[in-house]
Amino acid sequence: MAKNVLVVDDSSSVRQVVGIALKSAGYDVIEACDGRDALSKLTGQKVHLIISDVNMPNMDGITFVKEVKKLASYKFTPIIMLTTESQESKKAEGQAAGAKAWVVKPFQPAQMLAAVSKLILP
Repeated sequence: MAKNVLVVDDSSSVRQVVGIALKSAGYDVIEACDGRDALSKLTGQKVHLIISDVNMPNMDGITFVKEVKKLASYKFTPIIMLTTESQESKKAEGQAAGAKAWVVKPFQPAQMLAAVSKLILP
């Protein structure tokens, strides 16, 4: 059975690139355009991993991570931040919120899939 990955980014082109990479590696992809949209899609189904941007309208990625960690069903779901932000202070803020990995855009799909495979158990 394929593993579900929630991809949260306000850029449809980034969601598309990430989605293509994940689907080609055998994952099922759920897309959301911002943190608020993503929370509305967490309806109890198993999500094995979340990949989220940091800078988004309506609800930014750090706030989204904090909100996800409050949900019992998703408290232990690993989260990768995929962002243009590379400052250590932002990374520390993301880690404190509960993010497990930080991938900086522009990224190589292989680099992202390597991070994904480390966080999703077979």
